[in-house]
Amino acid sequence: MGGLKYWNEPKLQTVANTENGLAVAVSENTSPVTGPDFSLSAEKALKVVVQINAQESDQLVKQKQEELSKKYSNPFSDHPFFREFDMRGFGFGTPYYNQKKGSGSGVIYSQDGYIVTNNHVVEFADDIEVILEGGKKYKAKKVGTDPRTDLAVLKIEATDLPTLELANSDILKVGEWVLAVGNPFGYLTSTVTAGIISAKGRNLDIESNEYDPFNFDDQNDKKEGPKIEEFIQTDAAVNPGNSGGALVDATGKLVGINSAIATKTGYYSGYSFAIPSNLVVKIVKELISNGNFERGRLGIAVSNLDEEKIKELKLSIEHGVVVESLEENSSAKFAGIQPNDVITGINGKAINNYDELLKVVGLTKVGETLNISIIRDGETKTIPVRIRKGI
Repeated sequence: MGGLKYWNEPKLQTVANTENGLAVAVSENTSPVTGPDFSLSAEKALKVVVQINAQESDQLVKQKQEELSKKYSNPFSDHPFFREFDMRGFGFGTPYYNQKKGSGSGVIYSQDGYIVTNNHVVEFADDIEVILEGGKKYKAKKVGTDPRTDLAVLKIEATDLPTLELANSDILKVGEWVLAVGNPFGYLTSTVTAGIISAKGRNLDIESNEYDPFNFDDQNDKKEGPKIEEFIQTDAAVNPGNSGGALVDATGKLVGINSAIATKTGYYSGYSFAIPSNLVVKIVKELISNGNFERGRLGIAVSNLDEEKIKELKLSIEHGVVVESLEENSSAKFAGIQPNDVITGINGKAINNYDELLKVVGLTKVGETLNISIIRDGETKTIPVRIRKGI
């Protein structure tokens, strides 16, 4: 019958051991094969994942409506016809400003109330509510945001909050089990899904523009710059509302902050992406201390190595980037970098192309030193470059 399930009770059979006369009970039914038990890991993560409701306050909506009114000022708006009939739906007069609202997830970062989430969850909002696992609600304030890594830090007035131990995301392996914990769609709160790490260091090119992080110019200063992406890719189900939630390993350590999905529909299509914990720690530390992550610039223009450059510079390597030019008073020029230097590594890590250089420089704050390995005239050397503030 469709609504019933027949349960076959295990049958025990006594088998005599003829050598020592002992009898043991064995089952004729083999034990079912089961997957790993994530219950303890999930229990830890659920305690620290919060729901975030973010919106523009009435005051902010009023302010933006007034800004629209100035932008779309209509000399005929005081005409009796326009006063009697609301013609905005037909393209006349000042358009409506629609209040922005959204929900997402966050992770308790410290016992005294710092919460980590995605920047895109809260960037538009000045009225933010955080709901803990037990249902207790708090008003939160924004401490700092970093659009380029899509991270933000909130603060609530609370103490003795639970936290997760941080994993070293650099040593994660493809194939490891992970759990994604969050609040999909805003109403499926405290949802846990499981998957494996499918890939590391993914660059999705979520946002590309003409910003050059290595040059100084006025146009650059007006742009945030391209996203810095080295996502952990998993096949754990993640949907809208999961953003900012936790990605944890099988022991309950935080390995990342869920941030994006690969989809053509807007919903989960098989792959999700998280910001690795090591990157999170670096950015969050600065956001808590300073409210932002102050990046410096090398002040160079570069190109990827190609066959023509390899022949021209008589190189025996096939990876790296070539310094094409330097800005005056830039960090790189001040340190002694020259045109036609081939950058092959930074701080002991190989640099194979422009994208890899972009990530390293984009995660370097003012005052830090990069030990840049170069090849110049066939000789290998390392030049320490102290990153200066862009001017």
